[in-house]
Amino acid sequence: MKNGSGNTNTKLILLHPYIQKQSSTTRLWLLAFVSFFTIIFLLTLLYTRDTIIPSRNTSVAAAVAAVVTSAADSNLPTTTINALLHYASRSNDSFHMSYGEMKSISDVLRRCAPPCNLLVFGLTHETLLWKALNNNGRTVFVEENRYYAAYFEEIHPEIDVFDVQYTTKAHEAGELVAAAKEAAGNECRPVQNLLFSDCKLGLNDLPNHVYDVDWDVIFVDGPRGDANEGPGRMSSIFTAAVLARSKKGGSPKTHVFVHDYYRDVERLCGDEFLCRENLVESNELLAHYVLDKMDKNSTRFCSDRKKRSVSSLS
Repeated sequence: MKNGSGNTNTKLILLHPYIQKQSSTTRLWLLAFVSFFTIIFLLTLLYTRDTIIPSRNTSVAAAVAAVVTSAADSNLPTTTINALLHYASRSNDSFHMSYGEMKSISDVLRRCAPPCNLLVFGLTHETLLWKALNNNGRTVFVEENRYYAAYFEEIHPEIDVFDVQYTTKAHEAGELVAAAKEAAGNECRPVQNLLFSDCKLGLNDLPNHVYDVDWDVIFVDGPRGDANEGPGRMSSIFTAAVLARSKKGGSPKTHVFVHDYYRDVERLCGDEFLCRENLVESNELLAHYVLDKMDKNSTRFCSDRKKRSVSSLS
């Protein structure tokens, strides 16, 4: 460019190597930044997939139980019942019951005159299933863990669950059963109001109205009974036996189911308090008893009648 004096000024622009180096470094940092977040995204996706899928599988009972919310009748259609049993038995939960076991209880609930009163000891994989199958009936759950009971009731407010503190240990079963048999004419008699009972095997700290209900079906699937230091199911089986014999109204018969029947404590207490003559079907995992209510002056749980034939649960 020329100025007024006729001199020409030449402007020279030099590109310093540092500028090119800085641009290259910026691109490398940007690439590293994008790569880092891409890896984080992929890891998050994989982790979410691994955690969601089992959760969906183990909550099958909750999903299929929702089917009944639109049912208007007190008796569910056969197709709905079969679907509930099918999906609950196909869960990946290793502690779920088999189709045959659930079907046995389901058949009794279906024949139960509405409104059916169902009492269940233990919150398990099948809790929502029992509530659904006893549609428009009364279903109450008894749980040993107060924190889990509160949590379960919070996420499923339609469930009635009460916590109870067991004072027994499974390894004491023989001694406790012997003491209860000896006191069968007094504090451990088969017909009584357990709310005022002094029998060590009787549960007397449930809400008052639980003792006033004439229960049609009682299912013993709790508390824990798989370890010597666990509470064992002596108290829940004894309580079920007394509630069934002490009914004041409704059907004179009560169906009592005992899960994990292969274990010594469940079999011992079943024989002594529910009685072999009342056992109608069983396999290694589930026993089904049918008990009649008794006279208030009765002092024996089991009679000398000949043991009835027992069928096998498929």
